[in-house]
Amino acid sequence: MDRLDSLADRIDALLDRLEPLLPAPTPAIDWSRQIAARWVDRPGGSGFEPVAHRHPIDLAALQHIERARDAADRNTRQFLSGLPANNILLSGARGTGKSSLIKALLNAYADRGLRLVEVQPADLIALPRITAALEARPERFILFCDDLSFEADDPRYKALKAALDGSVAAPPDNLVIYATSNRRHLLPESFADNEQARPVDGEIHPGEAVEEKISLSERFGLWLSFQPFDQNRYLDICAGWIERLHPAPVPEPAAWRADALRFALERGSRSGRVAWQFARDWVGARGLESGDT
Repeated sequence: MDRLDSLADRIDALLDRLEPLLPAPTPAIDWSRQIAARWVDRPGGSGFEPVAHRHPIDLAALQHIERARDAADRNTRQFLSGLPANNILLSGARGTGKSSLIKALLNAYADRGLRLVEVQPADLIALPRITAALEARPERFILFCDDLSFEADDPRYKALKAALDGSVAAPPDNLVIYATSNRRHLLPESFADNEQARPVDGEIHPGEAVEEKISLSERFGLWLSFQPFDQNRYLDICAGWIERLHPAPVPEPAAWRADALRFALERGSRSGRVAWQFARDWVGARGLESGDT
């Protein structure tokens, strides 16, 4: 008996030493109060991690993406009204507002019960657990997958295919998937994909391999494309951000136009993201010069 007591004491002491090294369990989330969360999948516990400070961007700040903005807005309002709505794939040039549009939709409709769960591409295998945890909730959820892409042999896209429209279980009515990607078809494509007349890399039916590559994107009901901005549109976006960030009076374009073009040239891009970064840099520098700190 003494030996058993001694062994139990040693086990308790070992557990006490190990406990601080274990990750803290993910706390339960109150969706009636919490607007956005991330799914975390780690040893010691998986679950929803609240986002304390969401991006404050609003729909009115998004310029020159009106067609995509209006389509995503309409689809989201259908979803919130309990009407049929689609999953959305937002694809195209980097920095053109794909992620910002989803963040702005959340800000616009959070008071109507819209909630967002960000899922990292590495955690897509957990989609069945995520949907099971949310399907009984009264809120309406966007599952947000940002910068989504897969390699040719990546198994994770099969989990996303099943969640979109490939499982025997119907998707929950209170959940849609909005994903952004620089690739419209999400998987890398090559010239060999079009060589239908002969086998490629041992593939007996190359046409079927191509169909497999595009089948995932086709499961999204809406495809919204984002194109690169030309110089005039880039300057328009710069003007919009400067107007929002600069205290009155707002400077005339002549005061910042050359700096904006130089900033874009140095970055090698005239995207909305670069315009936002320029406006923050320029307005911040003017604030230092004027002593507004």
